[in-house]
Amino acid sequence: MRRDETLLLGGDLPVRRLGFGAMRLTGPEAWGPPADRQAAVAVVRRAVELGVTFIDTADAYGPGISEEIIAEALHPYPDGVVVATKAGQSRPSQAEWKPLGRPEYLRQQAELSLRRLRVERLDLFQLHRVDPQVPLADQVGALKQLQDQGKIRHIGLSEVTVAQIKQARDIADIVSVQNRYNLTARGYEEVLHHCAREGIAFIPWEPIADGAHAEAGGPLAALARDLGATPAQLSLAWLLHHSPALLPIPGTSRVSHLEENLAAADIELTPEQMSLFPALG
Repeated sequence: MRRDETLLLGGDLPVRRLGFGAMRLTGPEAWGPPADRQAAVAVVRRAVELGVTFIDTADAYGPGISEEIIAEALHPYPDGVVVATKAGQSRPSQAEWKPLGRPEYLRQQAELSLRRLRVERLDLFQLHRVDPQVPLADQVGALKQLQDQGKIRHIGLSEVTVAQIKQARDIADIVSVQNRYNLTARGYEEVLHHCAREGIAFIPWEPIADGAHAEAGGPLAALARDLGATPAQLSLAWLLHHSPALLPIPGTSRVSHLEENLAAADIELTPEQMSLFPALG
C-alpha cells in the first residue's frame, strides 16, 4: 500500500491507515507518568511529522496522562490530525482495569477528556468496554447525548460482537470498532467482515502480537529477510493488505521504534506472499 492511503472515518474524516496508539506514552502498565515526559512528547510530534493523522488514546491511560501529553505535543492541533479517545474502563489501581459504563460516569469522563486534550469537541469517543452491569442501550445512549450536545463528533465501540454493534446502531451511528486483532489473534474475523461490509473502521489494538512469529528466527523471518523488513513490520503490512477497513495503531515510547513501525506502510505484499500468512499464523 502507499504510505498516504486513507480511510474515511465516519464519512467525513480522512485518516491515514497506519495510526499511532498512545498507551505506551505513560508509565509501566499504563499507570503514572513516563520516566521521560519530553521523550514522550517527542514521539507524538515525530509521528505527525511522519504523516500520522490518527492518534488513539484513552482516559484510562495514566489515567489521563496520555491525553495530557498529546495536547502538550500537538495543541493547537495541525489540520487533518484526528485524536480518538475512550472511556468506560476505570483504573482503581495499577493492576486493575474495571469496566464502568454508568451514563453519568461516561459523561464525566468525556468532560475531563475535553479539558485534557484542550478541545471543544472530541473527534471520536469510544466506549472502552461494555459494562455488563449496565444495559448497553444506556451506555451508547450516554454517548449519543454527548454527540447531540456537540461534545463529540463520532461514536465508536471496543471489544464488541456483531450483535452488540447492531444493537448499538439502533441508538447511534457507530463509525469504529476497536477489538484485539493481529496475525495470530483472529478471533474477531466475523466482526472485521461485518465492519468492512457496513463501512465501519476496524481499529485493531495490539496489532503486533507477542510470540514466535515476531522473533528474529520465527516463521516470518525468511520472508522478512527477502523483503528487507522486520517480522514486526510484516505483521503490520499484513493487516494493511488484509482488509481496507483495518486501521492499525502500533504504539511505542521510542522515536526509533515509531519510525520502524511506520515504515511498514511502504511494504508491498504480492497475493502469493499474502497467501503464506495463514500458515504462518
